[in-house]
Amino acid sequence: MSHLINLIDRYIAVWNETDAGRRAELIAATWADNASYLDPMMQGDGHAGIAAMVAGVHQQFPGHRFYRTSDVESHHDRIRFRWELRPEQGPALVTGTDFGTLAGDERLQSITGFFDTMPAQA
Repeated sequence: MSHLINLIDRYIAVWNETDAGRRAELIAATWADNASYLDPMMQGDGHAGIAAMVAGVHQQFPGHRFYRTSDVESHHDRIRFRWELRPEQGPALVTGTDFGTLAGDERLQSITGFFDTMPAQA
């Protein structure tokens, strides 16, 4: 189970990495080459699509960070965990639950995100 916790913590680190070069390295270590991400607001396919999507979140929410707020649950090749987006000091702006599938090499194949709470203007 510790390898899944490490994987999801690396996934969260991808979302928090502001340096594009370091973020690309984290994406390659975390996501399968043909991986995909989908939530109600955006989607990204492959490493380049995921990198562009994360960069867009940094532009929209400067100074905010993602935090894992639950244990990582798993069965077979499926995972589930909760997270929040908030400033370093202050309440969460967005909270959500992500569901994912694992690739054969123990990287992420896909993530489908659901928002549990989000601001009214979003």
